[in-house]
Amino acid sequence: MQQFEINAELREDLGKGASRRLRTTGKFPGVIYGANKDAVSITLVHNEFIHKLEHEAFFSHILTLNVGKQSEKVVLKDLHRHPFKTQVLHVDFQRVDENQKLTMRVPLHFINEKECVGVKQGGGVISHIVTEIEISCLPKDLPEYIDVDLLNINLGETVHLGNLKLPEGVEIHALTHGGDEAQPVVSVHVHHVVEEEEVEVETIGEVEAAPAEDSTVDDGDAD
Repeated sequence: MQQFEINAELREDLGKGASRRLRTTGKFPGVIYGANKDAVSITLVHNEFIHKLEHEAFFSHILTLNVGKQSEKVVLKDLHRHPFKTQVLHVDFQRVDENQKLTMRVPLHFINEKECVGVKQGGGVISHIVTEIEISCLPKDLPEYIDVDLLNINLGETVHLGNLKLPEGVEIHALTHGGDEAQPVVSVHVHHVVEEEEVEVETIGEVEAAPAEDSTVDDGDAD
């Protein structure tokens, strides 16, 4: 399993103004919380951190966060990005307690799409309705992703939330809180092709132009 390590520093200068000044130096603020400990404000180097976001696994792994000489096991809980720049504005990490369940979003990996019966034999197409799900589990059971096998899915069939095969010790968070097992995740359906048709324009009637009014100006009677 891939390992991720993040280096950070304690942050003492707080507030919006301090955060703006921090970002001009190539760094950005963050916070660590959870596990019945006080929240701690930290500072991270932007360019070092943003490269880690290129890895899908970074979002669903237990991470090692080094703050000075101390290390903690954490998960990425929230990420605030700039609306249009490639810039992270703030990050939240949650401490990991091996005896407490985590609630995390993990990606779905759809496998055997090309070999899918509904595609290969039925000529259908696959529609991904959900691409990640929120799960609950102990840290030791946290999966990097959930596989969704489409091999035996026929044309016109849908895989629902309740059909997903989960690793041992993993639960779908929504279903443990009264969610609908029938929520669609992925479907195989007929490929609809919109054909161009010639549209015949019928002339309902011609509108005759009204005769133009005489625009001659009467300057009065001539002598």
